[in-house]
Amino acid sequence: MPGSCSGEKRIASPRQKRLPDALSEDQVRHLLSGIRNPTHKTCLAVMYACGLRISEATTLEIGAVDRANQVLRIVGKGDKERLVPLPQPVLDELGRLWLTHHNHRWLFPNHFGDAPLNNRVLSRTFAAAVGTAGIQRAVTPHALRHSYATRLIENGVDTRIVQILLGTATYCPRTPSRRADLLSVPSALWPDCADQATARAPRRRTGGYLAARQLARLHSAVDDARGRGSIYAQ
Repeated sequence: MPGSCSGEKRIASPRQKRLPDALSEDQVRHLLSGIRNPTHKTCLAVMYACGLRISEATTLEIGAVDRANQVLRIVGKGDKERLVPLPQPVLDELGRLWLTHHNHRWLFPNHFGDAPLNNRVLSRTFAAAVGTAGIQRAVTPHALRHSYATRLIENGVDTRIVQILLGTATYCPRTPSRRADLLSVPSALWPDCADQATARAPRRRTGGYLAARQLARLHSAVDDARGRGSIYAQ
């Protein structure tokens, strides 16, 4: 009856996680070209070129760069480590940036050089660059990571490989109607996911490196994307 209390609790519907907007390659290039601070610009470029979270990028240390194998060693959520291919142009830019600050620990040090670049400071730089580039929608630095994944999938890289590169724990098979968006949907919202136990991304190995065969697959997948004019094209 109206006004009566049944004593039953109302269960709210689960909130759908809002997917981050993917930027086009031209938008990213235009956005980065408007940033004058070399540390901020290079950090954001690494986020896009390697698919990093902002917290992963700003806290990168010098030792994370493996120049010989052209990869970055990333410590992500849950203290899990992964390797991501490092494009040669980005590797070269990191070398040039280091010559400007000679910091013994951080790839992207703060103004005083005693700590890594602050996430909020980098986010403000990104927001200003978005406005300067004339992008008419609200986007955050996380859009660079989503854009990286979108570029790879657009260039035919298998979704499972993309999930490994992103350091996410679960994947779903790619379908024509659901492609890049799957990368940002919580696994609980995927009714047809593969078994999480068999789909889990590689965990930490001795020395923090993936097995040689897995690393070869990652390089092969990204090299194929490069050949088709991916995000690494200059």
